[in-house]
Amino acid sequence: MPVPLYRLDLMTIDDVPAVGRVERRCFPNPWPASAYRRELQDQKQNHYLVLRALVPAGSDAHDDDAPARSLPRRSLLPLHLGRRHEPESNSAPIIGFAGMWQSFDEAHVTTIGVDPVYRGQSLGELLLLSMFDAALARGANWLTLEVRVTNEPAQALYRKYGFTVHGVRKHYYSDNNEDALIMWSRALSEPDVQAELEAHRETLQARLQGKVDPGGITPFTALPRPAPYPEIAP
Repeated sequence: MPVPLYRLDLMTIDDVPAVGRVERRCFPNPWPASAYRRELQDQKQNHYLVLRALVPAGSDAHDDDAPARSLPRRSLLPLHLGRRHEPESNSAPIIGFAGMWQSFDEAHVTTIGVDPVYRGQSLGELLLLSMFDAALARGANWLTLEVRVTNEPAQALYRKYGFTVHGVRKHYYSDNNEDALIMWSRALSEPDVQAELEAHRETLQARLQGKVDPGGITPFTALPRPAPYPEIAP
């Protein structure tokens, strides 16, 4: 039986420093730690995940055959919820993250990234699918996100999941004044959209068979009811 390589957990305040270190390896304009702490204070509206490596990169357990993929700074979607892992003193290292906020029936993917060392293993797609599941579980009907105009690999992934371009935010990225494409999903309530999402889920599950810890948050289970977040002390 394969040993799980990765686990998805809800992001906590204690995770913020490690998330920041990974984000600096992913993006030229990372969020300040205060931004994540602020987002985590409103867990009814916001949803943030971390992806942990249970086995070190480069071990025989990892499949390095897939082509590398670079994901954009921002995106959005719904999710399948699992149980929350309590912080551990020697917790598995964080190698990826994703988050979204919700306003009424719209979910906005604010950030998604995977450590460059771990790219090319469909982990960005795993995070994106988890955002879709979160949006669905919370009652959102659309996902939206911004992506750099030059980030063609990320745009391809988003188009695979039904996103289309609906506008441009000029000079959106402060590091180089690059424009951002505004992308929106199709309505999640549409039966054909749900069927496509399930097809992507089955394909990804087969690709990551046994590699994602079923004890964490996983998109490879039946759609759950939204689970309450633990309270965070101010």
